[in-house]
Amino acid sequence: MADERFVPRFPADTLDAFALAPVSTTPDKPAVVEAGAAGGVVSVSYRELAQRVEEYAKQLGAAGVRIGDRVVVASHTSASAIAVLLACARVGAVFIPVDPDIPALRLDSIVEATGPALVLRPAGVAARTPSGDTPLGTFDAEDGIALDGVADSGRPGRRTVVGGDPAYIIFTSGTTGRPKGVVMSHHAALAFYRGTQRFGALAPDDRVASTSPLAFDVALFDICVSLGTGATLIAVPRAHLSFPRRLLGFLRDTGATVVHGVPSLWRPLLRHEPEGVAALGERLRGILFAGENFPLAELRRLRTLLPHLRVVNAFGATETVACSFSEVPDPLPETAEALSIGRGYPGAEILLLDEAGLPVDEPGVAGEMYIRCPSLFSGYWDDPEATRAALVPDPLEPRSGQLVYRSGDLAHRDPSGELYFCGRADSMVKIRGNRIELGEVERRLAEHPGVSAALVLALDGPDGEAALTAFVVAPAPGATPAELAELCRRSMPVYMIPKRFLFLDELPLNANGKADRKALTALAEADVS
Repeated sequence: MADERFVPRFPADTLDAFALAPVSTTPDKPAVVEAGAAGGVVSVSYRELAQRVEEYAKQLGAAGVRIGDRVVVASHTSASAIAVLLACARVGAVFIPVDPDIPALRLDSIVEATGPALVLRPAGVAARTPSGDTPLGTFDAEDGIALDGVADSGRPGRRTVVGGDPAYIIFTSGTTGRPKGVVMSHHAALAFYRGTQRFGALAPDDRVASTSPLAFDVALFDICVSLGTGATLIAVPRAHLSFPRRLLGFLRDTGATVVHGVPSLWRPLLRHEPEGVAALGERLRGILFAGENFPLAELRRLRTLLPHLRVVNAFGATETVACSFSEVPDPLPETAEALSIGRGYPGAEILLLDEAGLPVDEPGVAGEMYIRCPSLFSGYWDDPEATRAALVPDPLEPRSGQLVYRSGDLAHRDPSGELYFCGRADSMVKIRGNRIELGEVERRLAEHPGVSAALVLALDGPDGEAALTAFVVAPAPGATPAELAELCRRSMPVYMIPKRFLFLDELPLNANGKADRKALTALAEADVS
């Protein structure tokens, strides 16, 4: 049973009101802790953050940003970036977070698709800018938001922001070769954040280290749940993640009590700095992980170094923010071969259906996960066909008009009802927590004039971490691994670029005339050996 301390006490209809509610009770408490420009760490109180949000919102409104306008924010996580996102929520603008190092073609694709009123980036920080004439602006703590103007959408103006309005759009990998925009309303996001609070994932005295990119919806979860609970968010610099000793030092210096990130975050720490991990001691009370499986050997090693650690597995898709939490048992049974993903967050129900659309109730039998919850996304931006495929009528009572999310994830239940993830029903995979539609990578490779066919698989490497392997049929000369990697790099983020390229005379086919993925996997394993 969840501790009543975690039940939200500050009802709010929009993200900014939810996240800034603690201003009324703990205005001087640190809201955000971040790396200082001159070294060390600096804190921004709830009062200071709220003032920054208010100033930014006034500047956006004065410049002509209106309810429903889209604003692209190219930034890493910082107190000022958080203030920009909350200011957008305040004025009713739909924010679109992207990585500042986003490939130019991908940024242009997002801008072309959404028609933003402006693109914002931190002042004095290099960030990609779109190639068109979209107005640009900068922001910082001292001078606020500096704009040359905003693009007029030509739409009739509105007067009031409501909770059902879109709050943000997160772009993920898409099957058409173009990024897919997941539109989430204030009410839907808040439904999940409040469910998280009822689960008791965080407490008001926590200091939560966020390690995910701002363009990843997990970062928005960290920001809103931490602030809305009255906790302190720690913005971990992206550069620290590649240096285990530096990362551990930052966690110690900021007094982190909870770390949220993909399991692979811990691999280099366990391998190169186990003493540093152990030195975090009882101050580090828990970790949350999402986006990929946590190898059990590494999890057991982490628990050996930090025996008191609470470990929570968060599972789900951007379309529902997430859909389930599960406490990892302590101790983890020696016979355990996989971790449960739980039963659904408080307020959500997960159905398992077979290929005929009938419920799967028998333990150990896999079915596709259909999610019934209040945190459903509104749809995919400007893609009604994909939206209809994902938001489907309630399969148990289609006459009700209720929609559920068809996830494409496969799972089975154990005898107690706990769910265990089995894989994807389609070609989507996750690498270090990032969703990748393999078809998008394959189509990009096929654009090379020397490539006649390409197929991409996510295969485990020697270190146990999944990575993309591309199988390429290239009868014409010139299609080298370097060229193909560069082709991908120009339009896709780093995690979507294959790590290996295997060149074949033709793709092996199975009895149904389809590419034989088992045979390709065996070829890749033989190539390694």
